[in-house]
Amino acid sequence: MNWDQVEGKWKQYKDSVMEKWGKLTYDDIDVIDGKRQQLVGKLQERYGFARSVAEKQADEFATAMQPEDRAKAKVQRKAHRAGHR
Repeated sequence: MNWDQVEGKWKQYKDSVMEKWGKLTYDDIDVIDGKRQQLVGKLQERYGFARSVAEKQADEFATAMQPEDRAKAKVQRKAHRAGHR
């Protein structure tokens, strides 16, 4: 999946992003808004990653969000939400 697709489906992926990178806040997620460079910057800020590491992690996330993984992400979001109630 490319970043245009990730950006278009950002609302669906928010919980998956927070699950993967727990140091990101809800405000961070809103600021990122599916934009690759914003995610890379926040990963650098919160985790102290080098830019190349943050870029690699962001791209790996986008690649993982293939169509067959959407159903899995949906299940993970529901479980994540249930844990926060």
